[in-house]
Amino acid sequence: MNSNSSSSEIKKKKKKKRFNSNRFLVFILVYTILFTVIFVTSFSYVLRKESMADEDLEVSIDPAEGIEITIPRGSSTSDIAKILKENGIIKWPTLFMLQSKINGYDGTYMSGKHIVSKDLNYDELMRVLSSNPVSVNVTIPETYYLDQVLNLLSEKKLIDKESFIKSMNTEQFDYDFIAQIPERENRLEGYLFPDTYFFDPLSSDREIITKFLDNFDMKFKLDYYARAKELNMTVDEIITLASIIEKETALPEEKPIISSVFHNRLKSKDPSLRKLQTDATIQYILFKREGKIKEKLTEADTKINDPYNTYLYEGLPPGPICSPGLASIEAALYPEKTDYYYFVAKGDGSHYFSKTLSEHEAAKKRYIDNRQEESED
Repeated sequence: MNSNSSSSEIKKKKKKKRFNSNRFLVFILVYTILFTVIFVTSFSYVLRKESMADEDLEVSIDPAEGIEITIPRGSSTSDIAKILKENGIIKWPTLFMLQSKINGYDGTYMSGKHIVSKDLNYDELMRVLSSNPVSVNVTIPETYYLDQVLNLLSEKKLIDKESFIKSMNTEQFDYDFIAQIPERENRLEGYLFPDTYFFDPLSSDREIITKFLDNFDMKFKLDYYARAKELNMTVDEIITLASIIEKETALPEEKPIISSVFHNRLKSKDPSLRKLQTDATIQYILFKREGKIKEKLTEADTKINDPYNTYLYEGLPPGPICSPGLASIEAALYPEKTDYYYFVAKGDGSHYFSKTLSEHEAAKKRYIDNRQEESED
């Protein structure tokens, strides 16, 4: 045997030995990884089971000491881990992502603002971020004009007024009552139902409008559609009348009586009575023009040439003047049966109702002229 052949065989044996050694190391590495994954999965499963038993326990964070973070819409777990890392909430984003995956939190995180703390463990963080975000609380009073509602939403940083108005007038919404709204400026005026709302700070214009309309749709029952038809009125006419009632009185017991006055005048064959002559529509005109309520109307105010001027034009104005509450809507639908055609404010929040013009003039002298004389004294 020559030396070259012997040397070659030795090299082959060494190479085979290294190959077998490498295969063994790969084998050990793979099984180590598998064992680690199984161990971590099993351990996390146990932790998850334990945490599920405590999921009803609220994670308590002192707002004064908490950190506010915003999760944008469509954020992945990786995006969220990055946000948490950048805000100093977590140290190991990869571990957060792994635990999120194993514990089934992926896809459950809610966009919006959340209050978190560096003291929370990863599971607690995941619970907070997968719960409802911090919401913006907004209460819309029943007497608010549309512009007041928009100003309130704007002050809460929920909307841009110009963009919101455009959405109100151009977006399509699938509700039965919307089909009965005629073409007009700000077509949804009167339908942003007054109530207390909780909005996601990241809500779109459409989402905010939908929340208002959903509430209206829930409040305006199916029976109300049938009742409006009985009265030979559209839903929009009912809401328009209800908005005037809303502005005329805050007393629930008076709403059906005031409604009866307007219904009686609308049905009258006397053209002068068909002019509702309600100061509420004049104040609406002035508010749109000047942005404020006038303390005392003048005769000149009642002669403003505007479609909403019920001193000049017969019947209902072109649309609602505010968003009426449920009591005013029900009063418009179910007026009390009376022979009243007039009413005058007594000055204490209540009204005096009259059947004839002469009785009304006497009431005006008693309640309005006397008040003016007293104020002058």
